[in-house]
Amino acid sequence: MLILEIPIVVDILLIVLGLILGIVGLVFFLQSKKNQKSIEASKAEAEKIIEAAEVEAEKKKKDSINEAKQEIAELKQSAENDIKERKNVVVELENKLNQREDTLDRRSQNLDRREELLNTKEQKIDEKKLELEQQNNKVEAVLKQQEQKLVEISGLKRDEARKIIMDDVHERMKQEIATYIKDEEEKAKFEVKSKAKNVLALAIQKYAGETAGESTVTTVSLPVEEMKGRIIGREGRNIRAIESLTGVDLIIDDTPEAVVLSGFDPVRREIAKRSLEILVSDGRIHPGRIEEVVERCRNDVEMVIREMGEDAVFKTGIGKIHPDLIKLLGRLHFRTSYGQNVLAHSIETAMIAGKLAAEIGENEIIARRAGLLHDIGKACDHEIEGSHVEIGVELANKYHEPKEVVDAIASHHEDVAPKTIIAVLVAAADALSSARPGARSDSLENYTKRLENLEAISNNIKGVQSSFAIQAGREVRVIVNPDEVDDLSTFSIARQIKEEIEEKLQYPGTIKVTVIRETRATDVAK
Repeated sequence: MLILEIPIVVDILLIVLGLILGIVGLVFFLQSKKNQKSIEASKAEAEKIIEAAEVEAEKKKKDSINEAKQEIAELKQSAENDIKERKNVVVELENKLNQREDTLDRRSQNLDRREELLNTKEQKIDEKKLELEQQNNKVEAVLKQQEQKLVEISGLKRDEARKIIMDDVHERMKQEIATYIKDEEEKAKFEVKSKAKNVLALAIQKYAGETAGESTVTTVSLPVEEMKGRIIGREGRNIRAIESLTGVDLIIDDTPEAVVLSGFDPVRREIAKRSLEILVSDGRIHPGRIEEVVERCRNDVEMVIREMGEDAVFKTGIGKIHPDLIKLLGRLHFRTSYGQNVLAHSIETAMIAGKLAAEIGENEIIARRAGLLHDIGKACDHEIEGSHVEIGVELANKYHEPKEVVDAIASHHEDVAPKTIIAVLVAAADALSSARPGARSDSLENYTKRLENLEAISNNIKGVQSSFAIQAGREVRVIVNPDEVDDLSTFSIARQIKEEIEEKLQYPGTIKVTVIRETRATDVAK
C-alpha cells in the first residue's frame, strides 16, 4: 500500500512542478513581450532624439558657418582698412623724405655758395694783410727816421726823452687818477651801502627777536636770616658738603636774607642754585639730604640742557645734528656774555644769517646752522684750553660739520679771513645781534674808556684838529685842519684811523669813522 502511494506522490509533485514551470514560462513569456515593446518604444524615442539632434546640429552648423563668414568679412575689411592706413602713412613719410631731401639739397647749395664767398673773402683778407704789412714797414721806417731826427735836434737820448715824457704824463695823470678813484670809491660805497641796508633791513624785519637777553642769577634769597646758620651747619659741615658736591663757592656775608654763589662754570652754578633753593624751602639741611638734592638737581639740569638744545635746533630748522652738539648748545643757555644769553644770541644770529642768505640766494639752512654753532666753543671754553673760536673749530671738525660751518666759526671774530659767503653773513649777523640796543650791557668804566680810546687814536693822526666819539661809541667824527689836509687826504686819514681802531681796540659791532674837512672864508665889513 505504501509502495502504491509513492508513485502517486511523485506524479503529483511532477504535475505541480510542471504547473510551476508552465506558470514561470508564461510569466517569462509575458515579461519578454513587455520588454520587447519597451525596447521598441525606447528605440523609437532614441530615433526621434537623434533626428532632433541632427536637425539642431545642422542648424548650429549653418549658424557657425554664417558667423565665421561674417567674422572673416569683418577681418578682411579691417585688414583692408589697416593696409590703406599704412599705405597713407608710407606715402606721407615718402613726401616728408622728399621734402627733407629738397631742403638738404638747398642747404648744400647754400653752403657751397657760402664756401665760395668765404674763400673769396679770405683771399681779399690775405691781400689786405699783405698790403697792411707793407704800409706798417713803411710807417716804422718813417718813425725811425723821425726819431733819429728828434734825437739829433734835441740832443737827448731815447731813454732820457722817454723818461721826461713819462714823468710829465705821470704828474698830469696823478690828480686825474686820484679824482677817478675817489669818484669810483664814493659810487661803490653808495651802491654797497644802499644794497646792504636793503638786505639787512629785510633780514632784521623778517626776524624779530627779544630786545634784551637773560642773565644767570647767582643770588639765592632766604626767607629768614636764621637760615644762614642752618646752611653753614655744625662746624660748617653743611656748607662744605654743598661746595664739594656742586663745585661752587657759597659766600655768606652781611647781605640780608641772601646767599651769593660764586663759580666759573654756569652749569654748576645753576645746579647749586636749584639745590639751595630746594633745601631752603624744604628746611631739612644735612649732608645726606644735600647729596640727594644735588644729584636730583644735576639730573634735572641735564634734562633742561638737552631740552634747550633740542628746542634751539627745532626753532632754527637746521635738520639733524650730533647729540653731543645738542647738549653743548643747551649748556649755552646758562652762559652769558655782557649780560646777553649766549644761546638766545646764537639762535638770533642763526635766524638773521638765514634771512641774509635767502636775500642774496645762498643756502639758508647752512647759514642758520653756521649761525647757531658759531659760539659753540663757549659751552666748554672753561674746561678746554684755548679760545672759544679754536674750541668751536675743533668741535665742528670732530662732528663732521660742513666746511662752511667750520669757516664761519673760525672767522666770525676775524681771527682768520673768511673763505665763504656764509662765513661773511654769519659775522654780519653776529655783529647785528650783539650790537643792537638792549642786547648787551657794559660797565660805565669800560664805556668811558672805549670813548676815550677812540678820541685818542683819532687825535694822534697828523692833521687832525679835534675828534668826537658819538652814538655810544658806534661812530667817531674827526675834524681835520683844512690848511694841512686836502680833500683827497681825508680818505687816507679815515682809512688810517679805521685800521688803528681795528688793531688796538676790542668792541662789539662796528664803528663808523667820518672825517670832515671844512674851509671857511671870513671877512668883516666896516
